[in-house]
Amino acid sequence: MQNFTFQNPTKIIFGEGQIAALGERAWFVFSGIEPNPTYETLMQAVALAREKNINFLLAVGGGSVIDGTKFIAAAMNFDGEPWDILAKQAPVRDAVPFGSVLTLPATGSEMNNGSVISYRAKGDKLFFTSDVTYPLFSVLDPTTTYSLPPRQIANGVVDAFVHIVEQYLTYPVDAKVQDGFAEGLLITLTEVGPQALAEPHNYSVRANLMWTATLALNGLIGAGVPQDWATHMLGHEITALHGLDHAQTLAIVLPAMLTVRREQKRAKLLQYAERVWNITEGSEDERITAAITATRVFFERMTVGTRLRDYQIGGGSIDTLIAKLTEHGMIALGEHGEVTPEVSRKVYQVAV
Repeated sequence: MQNFTFQNPTKIIFGEGQIAALGERAWFVFSGIEPNPTYETLMQAVALAREKNINFLLAVGGGSVIDGTKFIAAAMNFDGEPWDILAKQAPVRDAVPFGSVLTLPATGSEMNNGSVISYRAKGDKLFFTSDVTYPLFSVLDPTTTYSLPPRQIANGVVDAFVHIVEQYLTYPVDAKVQDGFAEGLLITLTEVGPQALAEPHNYSVRANLMWTATLALNGLIGAGVPQDWATHMLGHEITALHGLDHAQTLAIVLPAMLTVRREQKRAKLLQYAERVWNITEGSEDERITAAITATRVFFERMTVGTRLRDYQIGGGSIDTLIAKLTEHGMIALGEHGEVTPEVSRKVYQVAV
């Protein structure tokens, strides 16, 4: 007899046919994984899974549920304090197998091995990856997204957009195929993002959004090219301190990051301006400014605020944010390792 546990952010009611399909297998439900899944909640799931001798996990939900399930799968057989998987990057060599049923397109967690977990009591939000935490399978059905609140769709579009930018907007390495993939995905999001808000039951729109979000972070566009991820690291600290949605922090940080680092990213910003936003008029500086502005306007069109003050947050917490970045070793971020705490401070200041 095989034991299953289902991870789900809402209380899904399984139909008779679904239950019958499980046959003689024993199964258990663990619900309540929150956005920005917390270590505290996930350790409750680990305890249940250990008690019931679970040997397969099924994540039913969005990126938070899938990320959480990856941690549960890694923690169940981990020899030591499970938080070390994140805080000390302790290697994970064994994990309980799991699959996923995606209901919220955003993070790409359904096709990668990464996970981001928050420890509420410590005010930390950290990530881990492992070769043994890929889903064995993932089911992507666009109709499962029809009932999502507009806020979640908007967040998903922004999240996927920034995932692509983190792998694309660095410096030229003559990676024509990877650049082309990334630019195509970005253009697709600018087209289907607003449509997804306006037409929630449009299957074609939701299908294209779901597939784009998956491709944004499944390793394809990042193969063989430099990557940044400084925007994510600064955003994680905002979420941990202020509780904002992950995508909201990305919308806040990215335009500020591009503004502060425009010289280091000049060549790719010009390429981004031309190929994604069709900006070809004006001086180089004018085109770069226009591209950054277009990015901000797109996020705001998706109803996601792009400044800290949009969320009633001022600059008073910047010192705390910088202290947390330093505590977590995030002192040489970006594609060149040049995003020091001093540069991060400038980004936060511009983001106010």
